[in-house]
Amino acid sequence: MEFWTIPRTTQVTEVVAVLTILVLLSTNGVESRKALANDYFEYSAISCRTHSASLTDFGGVGDGTTSNTKAFQAAINQLSQYASDGGSQLFVPAGKWLTGSFNLTSHFTLFLHKDAVLLASQEESEWAVIDPLPSYGRGRDANGGRFISLIFGTNLTDVVITGDNGTIDGQGALWWEKFHKGKLKYTRPYLIELMYSDKVQISNLTLLNSPSWNVHPVYSSNVLVQGITILAPVTSPNTDGINPDSCTNTRIEDCYIVSGDDCVAVKSGWDEYGISYGMPTKQLVIRRLTCISPTSAVIALGSEMSGGIQDVRAEDIVAINSESGVRIKTAVGRGGFVKDIYVRGMTMNTMKWAFWMTGNYGSHADNNYDPNALPVIQNINYRDVIAENVTMAARLEGISGDPFTGICISNVTIKLAKKAKKVLWNCTDVAGISSAVVPQPCGLLPDQGVEKITSCNFPEESLPIDNVQVQMCSYQRKYL
Repeated sequence: MEFWTIPRTTQVTEVVAVLTILVLLSTNGVESRKALANDYFEYSAISCRTHSASLTDFGGVGDGTTSNTKAFQAAINQLSQYASDGGSQLFVPAGKWLTGSFNLTSHFTLFLHKDAVLLASQEESEWAVIDPLPSYGRGRDANGGRFISLIFGTNLTDVVITGDNGTIDGQGALWWEKFHKGKLKYTRPYLIELMYSDKVQISNLTLLNSPSWNVHPVYSSNVLVQGITILAPVTSPNTDGINPDSCTNTRIEDCYIVSGDDCVAVKSGWDEYGISYGMPTKQLVIRRLTCISPTSAVIALGSEMSGGIQDVRAEDIVAINSESGVRIKTAVGRGGFVKDIYVRGMTMNTMKWAFWMTGNYGSHADNNYDPNALPVIQNINYRDVIAENVTMAARLEGISGDPFTGICISNVTIKLAKKAKKVLWNCTDVAGISSAVVPQPCGLLPDQGVEKITSCNFPEESLPIDNVQVQMCSYQRKYL
């Protein structure tokens, strides 16, 4: 152990000064070391930024009770001036940052420290009401408008929302209670929604207790969602994980989701509104997803699919204690299409259904839908699937006069639960083939033999989103 030695010749005032420094260092060691250090970290992103600031530079207070809505918006407004000068990044330090909704800007990065928690305000006055989505015609919870999302942006380019696994807590219990009691005048807010935007990255965050959907890119392109953990009670209403909606070129990968609704829900508008808007979701990659959702699907296509869904590629998916692995949801009046769907390398444990297609899914936007608008469901491919403790292998229900066609199921082994249904495959108004599937599928999916085990081909060519590269970026803040 070392001791500081004070020479006999030192004056009393100098001794006092030295002792004072020692006391400060012993009682405020962490703060003093922090004051002398630089806050530096690196992270991967689609774009790096030239300019940086901390939320505390704009009066942010991370005590969990002070509203930071104005601080967030002031910071983003100030940083927006650098959009054409290398862009900017806003650092959210460790702490609990209570906030209402705030809008992002282009060429911008929002970064959350690993010990930073954004707490969504429970004051309705902190949430503006905005118009319903044009492809929906109304809100999902109620007619008319909807509460703006916690983190929101529209008509943006080059946006990154990321962190060192920082947390965004939607504090959704109050909203769930209002929903159950029918006390909502408007649709509940989402945690993250970006509209009409291009080049978006959402990564390395934990999302908790969203009032409704968690991540909702809509009318957007070139969207990358990586390393997201989403947690909500499995009984919470409509807490979908990631919902690409009328988006082109999207990649979702390495995510863990526990949800009260579908883990990934692919959408493109609702009934006549989605048909009129006519913007499909296409070129979607989903890989390395782990999901728990006892009352919903791991991957759902629809039910709002009236603008169309095409070219979805899902692989290396793990489903645990979920209602269904892959589910197509549609109905008469939806119109649109779901086609060119490819799934391979899926592992399931404790499921009600491995595969589920529903042609009679209700919940219309209003009574003005076209009863002659029939959806087209075709070229649906599932291969290389292992499932255990399954109650029923598949429930495939097309539409009378509008069958689902081109269904291909290959190299699939489904081990049944002890109390499995007597009818293992329920198939109506569907057509397709199967190969090396256990238990044997229904007659509408005739077995092609083991030699056709390579049926249900998965596309080998990559999509443009697979060519998007991230780079190593850095942030450095000097404490005064």
